[in-house]
Amino acid sequence: MKKKNSYLRAIGAVAWKDLAAELRSRELLSAMLVFSLLVILIFNFALELDIKTRDAVTSGVLWVTFVFAGTLGLNRSMAIEKDRGCLDGLLLAPVDRSAIYFGKAISNLAFMLIVEIIILPAYSVLYNTNLFQPGLLLVILLGSIGYAAVGTLLSAMSVQTRTRDVMLPILLFPVIVPVLITAVKASGGYLQNLPFDQILPWLNLLVVYDVIFIAISFMVFDYVVEE
Repeated sequence: MKKKNSYLRAIGAVAWKDLAAELRSRELLSAMLVFSLLVILIFNFALELDIKTRDAVTSGVLWVTFVFAGTLGLNRSMAIEKDRGCLDGLLLAPVDRSAIYFGKAISNLAFMLIVEIIILPAYSVLYNTNLFQPGLLLVILLGSIGYAAVGTLLSAMSVQTRTRDVMLPILLFPVIVPVLITAVKASGGYLQNLPFDQILPWLNLLVVYDVIFIAISFMVFDYVVEE
């Protein structure tokens, strides 16, 4: 029990360190927000003349926005750790390496959720679409968890390279495709008011992918940071 409590405290300390640093600087969140707003504005003007097409691609536009903003956040969060020498300090700390992974994943997830909380109302106003549906919000949460789980692992891998800004998207996008496809399909199902039995298989797949990706990341994170 004591070991479990110390493990959870280590996870909380890593996550809180990232959140506290971001609250002071606001560099990461501001960049993610500006990028996300630009993306939805560009799509809004590009699809303005075709209302039917705009309604049909809402889920795709949403996830394109989330993924690009999330990738920007993953790159910055790990790059800051590496440039300031904090990553070496974390690895030298007398805690299980998986606690570092979960702490970083939680902070990355928190940054994504904050951006999504701001983007959803803006998107709803611009596209005249109600995005505040419980099922859709659940899909966004599950998709964000899977994205942050894989992204944290691969950002720790790519940050060691000289071309880290280019390497992360190259590594991340092929791996994250299953989560994105299931998230887009499930989101589209809720937006188009499809019967729940047509959405449920996509939800089940999304949960399975999240569990698999988290388990794999947990098992290999130690080896990734050692390299």
